[in-house]
Amino acid sequence: MSTTDTAAPKRGFMQRFLDLVERGGNKLPDPIVLFASLCAIIILASWVTALAGVSAVHPGTGETVEAINLLSGENIQRMISESVKNFGSFPALGLVLVVMLGIGLAEKSGWFEVMMRSAVMKAPVKLIIPVIIFIGILGNIAGDAAPIVLPPLAAMVFIKLGWHPVAGIAMAYAAALGGFAANLILGMSDALVFAFTEPAAALIDDQVQMNAAMNYYFIAASVVVLLPIVWLVTTKITIPRLGAYTNPEYVSEDTGEITPQQRSALRWANWSMLAVLVIVAALSIPSNGLMRNAETGSLINDSPLMNGIGLLITILFFVPGFIYGIKAGTIKDSKDMARMMTESMASMGNFIVIVFFASQMLAYFGWSNLGSIIAIKGAELLDGANGVVLIVGILILSSLVNLLIGSASAKWAILAPIFVPMMMLLNFHPAFTQMIYRVGDSITNPITPMMPYFPLVLGLAKKYDKKIGMGTLISALLPYSIALGIGWTLFLIAWFLLGLPVGPGGPIHLG
Repeated sequence: MSTTDTAAPKRGFMQRFLDLVERGGNKLPDPIVLFASLCAIIILASWVTALAGVSAVHPGTGETVEAINLLSGENIQRMISESVKNFGSFPALGLVLVVMLGIGLAEKSGWFEVMMRSAVMKAPVKLIIPVIIFIGILGNIAGDAAPIVLPPLAAMVFIKLGWHPVAGIAMAYAAALGGFAANLILGMSDALVFAFTEPAAALIDDQVQMNAAMNYYFIAASVVVLLPIVWLVTTKITIPRLGAYTNPEYVSEDTGEITPQQRSALRWANWSMLAVLVIVAALSIPSNGLMRNAETGSLINDSPLMNGIGLLITILFFVPGFIYGIKAGTIKDSKDMARMMTESMASMGNFIVIVFFASQMLAYFGWSNLGSIIAIKGAELLDGANGVVLIVGILILSSLVNLLIGSASAKWAILAPIFVPMMMLLNFHPAFTQMIYRVGDSITNPITPMMPYFPLVLGLAKKYDKKIGMGTLISALLPYSIALGIGWTLFLIAWFLLGLPVGPGGPIHLG
């Protein structure tokens, strides 16, 4: 055999670029080690900047903010004695863990998966694509369920319709991860980003009013915007490009019938979720409702509704998850329920460890004044910059960092202490800065090899096409990221120009 026959096929620019991204991303340390390293870097930087006499004038108070040396004896003692306090008092840590109890039970009991399957199987042929996209976008409330369950289901549905299954895989995966910052229901992602926004804002002003729902208006409206974008890319690019699929091994593949018991359990669970929503509405709508602030009557500022949003989200998912489990037989006794909640909480172990080091990092930023100085200097550089320029700049940076670090919370833990204070000094509310980041983080989710679901989706695609490689899959997903990046950015800019709040208690500007 000649050397020509055995030579590896020439790789195109896109494949070489993605290989470079993958190699670079794989060389990054684990996020836990990354945050521990950042703590050491901040300590060293505080010593250097303090020796150099680095300072900045706070534009709000007129006070001179000087760099503080964390390697002084007093601050070394402080770092040791207050480490547990930093971790235990980390804002929103409890919120995230409480929310996970309800969402975890809903996922482990099988309610999320069966609900998705039922919705897809019942949809008319003409609406099958938008239904799958809609479920994918809403699926981020279901933790790992959407990017794991929906792509194989979409592949089987596409086969039955005569389309290539990889087109279904790409569409479902892009909808679930590309639309990660869009939803009609508040969920885990809202709690996760808020966990890092709140302490970052405190570097400038710990009195700013914030809540976990402060992005809700924009994320809900985004569902309406993203659905037609993904739909258009699928019908105009993905399906025509991949063509028909005629492999006899899979053309008769079954989508998995839902049993009568599961169907009955699903009805009970859905009705129970509706009942929870009705009860919350009944306690919120009346002027003297229990969910309102007892003194002001507000539903937003210091109200039980906003202060207790974590518990309410937990109940919203716990009740239907529990009802489904009982009726479907996945929860046979209290031990099953306890096991499911324990398993869901165990999956948060990595997040908890990250929070420990992130809490120290944020504390060091505050004690050293480096966070404030960086924010002030950055604000001075950007002073007078057009708001659109700021939006695009933060969005692009967030999307690029996402190619190297898959975890949304890990990225925001690094970027929040810089972006949030800087934008506050430019009179932007933390809610708006957080929303810009969430959009930027979402649009490149489908194409980043650092996403833990990516190998699973690649393996699924190989099931239907043995020759498919990472470059082929990325080429199917890239049009979604480009279209979402353009469409969603324009929508965000339009929202900003109209001056609309991004959520309850989430205005564009401070004051």
